Amino acid sequence: MDDTWRTSAVGLVLARPPRLLGTEPFFMEFIAGIEERLAAHGRSVLLHVVAHHDAEIAAYRRWARQRLVDAVVLVNPSVDDRRPAVLRDLRLPVVVAGEPTDDNPAVRRDDAGSMRAALAHLVALGHRRVARISGPDALLHTRTRTAAMLTAAAESAVDAVVVAGDYSAESGARLTIGLLDGPEPPTAIIYDNDLMAVAGLHAVTELGHRVPRDVSLIAWDDSSLCRLASPALTTMSLDVHSFGESVGESVLRLVAGETVPQRWCATETVVARGTTGPPG
Repeated sequence: MDDTWRTSAVGLVLARPPRLLGTEPFFMEFIAGIEERLAAHGRSVLLHVVAHHDAEIAAYRRWARQRLVDAVVLVNPSVDDRRPAVLRDLRLPVVVAGEPTDDNPAVRRDDAGSMRAALAHLVALGHRRVARISGPDALLHTRTRTAAMLTAAAESAVDAVVVAGDYSAESGARLTIGLLDGPEPPTAIIYDNDLMAVAGLHAVTELGHRVPRDVSLIAWDDSSLCRLASPALTTMSLDVHSFGESVGESVLRLVAGETVPQRWCATETVVARGTTGPPG
């Protein structure tokens, strides 16, 4: 980026169905954290929501051509991700929210440690058949969580199965029903987001199962959806607003030309509520 290219904006493109963005609290809290940190320095987030990565890359090209942003926050890094190389060619500085790509500075979550904590909570309650409804398998953090779960399950003599959802309520309900209708249904299910977990809880009760006696449920990322569910959902809790603030701080250092260290969020903690207990 040359010295004449200076704006007050930081770009964030979400390749995500708009219907999910309106119902899933995570990204709203995450963006609020970034915005709060940037606003203190006279900057703001330029948010663009698109359906897929091709449209996301087109947005980056347009931003670079029109010189609309000083830097970009890249979310949901994936396998064979084309976006880092495109951003490098466009000379757009990048901070990654997630596992680092292409030597870009990153703010990381301890997905492996958090998954081990979730499974340990269930093992301590006596569960030995545990399923997980994950996000899309192409996402790096999904694969990190899957690998951590399968390794920890093998170490604890737990029969583990992972099925991939898409973060929507529809996939959470559908996959939950499929797991419970199988010949050896799990006694506990871990969901990769709150929206799938709430939908899964509704599906379980509609099938006539009791929570947590028949099946225990854990949601990823605590939110009001989880706290207001009946029974309230046990969650893996992360301070998402603080996560966004850390990303915002890294962006500020990046555009100031400073060295940006890799940052880590704290390992998520289990907040036990009414959806986990010993298997019946």
